[in-house]
Formats: sequence, C-alpha cells, structure tokens
Amino acid sequence: MRHKSISRELKHNAALAGPIVLAQVAQVAMGFTDTVMAGRIGSLDLGAIAVGVNLWILPYLFCVGLLMAVSSMSSHYFGAARFSAIRDLMRQVGWLVVVLGIMSVLVIWLMIRGIGLLALDTDIERVAGSYVHAVSFGLPAVIGYLALRFLSEGIGYTKPMMVIQLIALGANILANWVFMFGKLGFPAMGAEGAGWATALVMWLQLVLLLGYIYRHKRYRFIWITPVFRPDWRRTGELLRVGMPIAVTLVAEVGMFAAVALLMGTLGVTEVAAHQVALNVAAMAFMIPLGISSATTVRVGHALGEGRGELVRFRGLVGIGFAASCMMLTASVLFLLPEQIVHIYTRDAAVQALARQLLFMAAVFQLSDGIQISANGALRGMKDTLVPMGITLGVYWVMGLPLSWYLGFVRGIGPQGLWMGLVAGLTLAAMLLVWRFLVLSRRPAGSVRASD
Repeated sequence: MRHKSISRELKHNAALAGPIVLAQVAQVAMGFTDTVMAGRIGSLDLGAIAVGVNLWILPYLFCVGLLMAVSSMSSHYFGAARFSAIRDLMRQVGWLVVVLGIMSVLVIWLMIRGIGLLALDTDIERVAGSYVHAVSFGLPAVIGYLALRFLSEGIGYTKPMMVIQLIALGANILANWVFMFGKLGFPAMGAEGAGWATALVMWLQLVLLLGYIYRHKRYRFIWITPVFRPDWRRTGELLRVGMPIAVTLVAEVGMFAAVALLMGTLGVTEVAAHQVALNVAAMAFMIPLGISSATTVRVGHALGEGRGELVRFRGLVGIGFAASCMMLTASVLFLLPEQIVHIYTRDAAVQALARQLLFMAAVFQLSDGIQISANGALRGMKDTLVPMGITLGVYWVMGLPLSWYLGFVRGIGPQGLWMGLVAGLTLAAMLLVWRFLVLSRRPAGSVRASD
C-alpha cells in the first residue's frame, strides 16, 4: 500500500516537474543560441555578450527569487481552497512587479555607467553596454511574466510555461537572425541586436501567458479587480518569504561566479575546462530544479489542506526523486566524460582537465539534487529565512574559503577549487534535509499554512 502511495506521488511530482524542466532547458538554450550566433560574428560580440549577461543576470535572479514566494503562498491558498486570498495576493504582487520593474531598469543603467570600473577592453565595454541597455527594456516584462508563472505553478499548472518557453526559443533565434545579422531591412547590430531580441522575447512571453490565463477557464477564479489598494500585511508576508529566497539564489550563483574568477587566475586552459564542466553540470541541474519547484507546490497544497502527515511524505518523496535522478546523471558523467568533453572542445589540454573536473561534477550531482529539492520542500512550508542562513554560511563561510585554501594554499589547483564546491553543496544538502525533517515532524495543526 505504501509502495502505491509513493508511486502515485512520484507521478504527481513528475507531471508538475516535467514541463518545468523542459521550460528551463529551453531557457538555457536561448543563452546558448545567443552565444553561438554571436560567435559567428566575431570575438568582440561574443565577449561583449559574455560580459553583459553577467551584469543583467544578477538583478534578474534577485527578482526570480523574490517572486518564488508567489508559488509558495498561492499553493497554500489553493490547497485550502481560499481563492479570494489568491486574488488578494495577486493585487499586492501587481504593486511589487511595478516597483521591481522600475528598480531593475535603474540598477541596470547604473551598472552600465559603472562598467568602466571593470577595466575592460574599450570596445568590449562599449558593445557590452549597448547590449545590456537593450536587454533592460525587457526586464519589466519578464518580471511580470515571472509573477504569473509562479502563480500558475502554485495552483498546479506548469504546461503553459513549457509551451511558451519553446515558442520563445524559436522567436529568439528568429529575432537574433533579424537584428544581429541585419535581415528584413533592419541594420546589422551584432551583440546589441541580441539584446533587443532578448527584450522582445521577454515581452512576447508576458503577452502569451497573459493571453492564456485570460482565456483559460482554470484561471477564472483568480482574476483580480482593478482596485489596487495596498495591503501591507500581505505584502510584508510576500517579502518575508521571498527576500531570503532571493538572497539564497544570488548567494549560490555568486559562489560559482567567485570560483570562476579564482579559476581565471590559474590560466586560460583552466578557465576553459571549468566552463565546460560547469555548463554540463548546469544542464543536469535543470532536472532537480524542476523537481524542487514541483515539491514546493505539492508540499504547499498539503499544508493548505491542513494534512501535516502529507507534508513530510511529499517532501521526502520529492527529495528522493531528485536524488535518484541525479544519481543517473552522475553515472553518465562518470562513464562518458570523454564523449561529453569532445562535444565542447578539441583542445587536448582542455579536454584532459575537463574530464577530471567532470568527475568532480559527478560527485556533487547527488548533493546538488538533494539540497535544491530540500530547499523546495522548505519553501512549500514557507520556511526561507533559516535556509538562507544555512546557504550563506555554508557557501561563503566554509565552501569558498575552502576552495581558495585547497586550490592555492595547498596547491591542488582547479581540482582543489572544485573540492570546495563539493564540500559546500554536500554540507548544505545535509543541513537542509535535517531542517525539513525537524519542521515536518510537528503535528498537522502546527504546520498549517498561515493566513
């Protein structure tokens, strides 16, 4: 009987996670196509996009983390059949989207003005600035899209985002072809054209999702009225849940970025090999990331229904599902490192080091899957502050210093830098699972969703 319950829960989780995984892969593929198409123009445009992405991605990720609270809160309300609360929530989210949209554009423009502090090549600085300036006009749209996306995920509908993201991928390739290479009467703008293509696709995503929600009967109960009176209590809860998620997301991405910068001091071969291994690991990470989002929804629904015993069960099934998937990806990395590396580069020195780093990536696959899915389960319980503390402490107080110590003081090199990543992710996985086990052990009434 227990086996049937686990099987049913796995099916529910997979049905939610599958479209999210495909949507995330399509989103990553958009960046891949930008890189490939820029490479056909020249190294200047390729380098400018590489620099520019690292500028606008940070405010974008902060908004992603903050708006993830919408998924957690709406899943609670949906599980409790409190549809009026979802409408009230989306009123406040509307205010937040407007503020975040304005602030993100201003932050990007300030970054463009400060890009000279990076002491880059003058041409790269100029082209990267024009690329980021173009992208900034799409950020308000993608922030609105994210709010609606997390609402849809919170009430259990994930397929629309998969379809929209696949359409966006095709539109991005077409828009790049038009704006980057100067087709259909437009001037050839290179990297700046990629920025305008990205901004255009961001608006396309928002329009498509708005149209879907407006026309589909599943969403009729959540349409908000045009009365936008601020509700500071609900807005405060939204920020209380979302702000730690945003800080956690930026901290994790920042740790990997810091290791990349440290790797840059070792040499070109080391940076190239690191990039290959990290790109492979990032693609594999899309699987547990989707499962994590699905686990948030499943746990949130159980919590909204006041079924405390299901909170623990669904969380553990989600964590186990992610761990099982990552064991499979780890096996692929262990068994086929040469074939994988060969896809990326023909340089013998880069291939040799990348194969070694892929073994390290294989080791942390399990830890990475467990930590992100445990984080998802905790988000479903609206527990985000303590996980933020765990993440900051483990990654920046232990993991990054350990990477530096092993890589430089002990002289292990690139493998030492990755050992710090492995240690940080493993400790984070252990602590986050422990946190979930402690919270989910409470009686059903004490873990019931708050208003």
